[in-house]
Amino acid sequence: MSRILRYLWVFLLPLLLAIPAHAENNFLPPEQAFKFSAAQEDQGRVRLTWHISEGYYLYRKQLTVAAEPADSALQMVYPAGTMKTDDFFGESEVYHDSVELIVNAAGARALTVGWQGCADAGLCYPPQSQTIALHAASDASNDVRGEDQSMADRLSQSSLAWMLLVFFGLGLLMTFTPCVLPMIPILSSLIAGSGAGPRRGFILSLAFVLPMALTYAVFGAAAALAGANLQAMLQNPWVLGVFGAIFVALAMAMFGFYELQLPSFLRNRLDQASQGQRGGTVLGAGAMGVLSALLVGPCMTAPLAGALLYIGDTGNVLVGGLALLFMGLGMGVPLLLVGTVGAKLLPRPGNWMNRVKACFGFILLAMAILFAARVLPGSVTLALWGGLLLSCALSLSTLAQQLAVDGGRLLMRCIALLIGIWGGIMVLGAAAGGHDPLQPLAFASRASTSGNASDTPDFMQRFATVKSPQQLAAGIAEAGRNGQWTLVDFYADWCVSCKAIERDVFSDPQVQQALGGMRLLRPDITANTADDVAMLRAYQAFGAPTILLIGPDGKEHRAERIIGELSAGEFLARLKRARDRA
Repeated sequence: MSRILRYLWVFLLPLLLAIPAHAENNFLPPEQAFKFSAAQEDQGRVRLTWHISEGYYLYRKQLTVAAEPADSALQMVYPAGTMKTDDFFGESEVYHDSVELIVNAAGARALTVGWQGCADAGLCYPPQSQTIALHAASDASNDVRGEDQSMADRLSQSSLAWMLLVFFGLGLLMTFTPCVLPMIPILSSLIAGSGAGPRRGFILSLAFVLPMALTYAVFGAAAALAGANLQAMLQNPWVLGVFGAIFVALAMAMFGFYELQLPSFLRNRLDQASQGQRGGTVLGAGAMGVLSALLVGPCMTAPLAGALLYIGDTGNVLVGGLALLFMGLGMGVPLLLVGTVGAKLLPRPGNWMNRVKACFGFILLAMAILFAARVLPGSVTLALWGGLLLSCALSLSTLAQQLAVDGGRLLMRCIALLIGIWGGIMVLGAAAGGHDPLQPLAFASRASTSGNASDTPDFMQRFATVKSPQQLAAGIAEAGRNGQWTLVDFYADWCVSCKAIERDVFSDPQVQQALGGMRLLRPDITANTADDVAMLRAYQAFGAPTILLIGPDGKEHRAERIIGELSAGEFLARLKRARDRA
């Protein structure tokens, strides 16, 4: 135990030492050097505020405000600044510490605000801009906070100790979400493969949980430094490809194609540390903990979105790292219980272990396909699922021949037959252009129920793709001029939940009818470009899927913001509440 605690300190020490080093050697990113916020007040007034970090300044002449529509009359008074001579603009009026600008924007539906500043040390930043959607009048509906906002508000009002306790409890709750539950079979496979008793199961579980929690600590530090869309950063196609290959390699080892182990001198050291346990198991548990956090963990539920919103707003690396470290530890408590108590329920090592290893090999391959599906075409993914099920059916039929009990042999063959049939249907569906593993032949049923189905535009084609904050603001403003509601759906190709919402929510006839008169906009943040990040930041969204409901007045009904997956019924209920408050 003391050795593991020393390893934990070794991981935490660089995080603590990096904080002053970062502050001393690097310039702040522009969004932290000049923290911008906007608040709409009564009678069409908008309060624009910049909090300027020490050692930085903004140019008065570079503070610009443009209205949409362009003929809207704007009135504003610039506060007095101080004169400064620099190498970029010569004698200029600048602002230090903070500056506040009151804009009378009556009649405007959106404002595009621009600014530019420099550091006293000599760095000049490129011009920055942000587009703000405005509403026509104050509306009590916006006083109702969204789930993620409420979480961020509660955290911002808490002490550090209370905040860490809240994050620990948040981690406990997140363990029972569909995104985190896959960690349990991963951990169980490690314990089963080692024939571990309760004590050894606890050590392996701890070796799994601590690196997982430390990985989340890195997430928190990154959120504090960047305040950007971490989900896109972690699910880049190249990153997914590397980790998918790792899962395939681990699966091949489970099937017995080769054995993964450390060099002998390291294996001997681990043998001594783990009291004769097979070398590499503790290290393997730690590696799987890191992989699980990277690939399974980033789940855009409302509590996690609120936590990232709070961390990104603080800009504090230490607080961000500690917060998600405690969240990871909270997630690890149930895993520790499963690894320790569950180890008692596992039978002793024997021939059954080869079958268990093969079973978990298929699970690892399924995980590789699951994450590769975020970047692969739907038909290719469906073909991979079909091939996996056919391979599984073949393996089960081989296993059935080895069973001595006739009843068990018959049951196993029936299961293999059913899995093989479904796998074959998937392959046929993929060859014909299908993409849904749950409905591989859905295209055939659509064609049989509607002779002119190919002439009917798909409902998803009603969504207009937007690629910049200006396009998004213009689309919302145009809908307002037409008296329409607007649905804004932040989407990414790598977002599995986005595809689930398409399949389960937007395909529902009642949902399509309810959205019939609405303007549907889809910011595509797949590439995570600067414009993508700007669109997310403009609405304080941290990833996909995030769905906004905006009234004809251009104002989002924030309490009904949708983050993560939901059912068609829940979607309709949120839409009804938003319209009732309008």
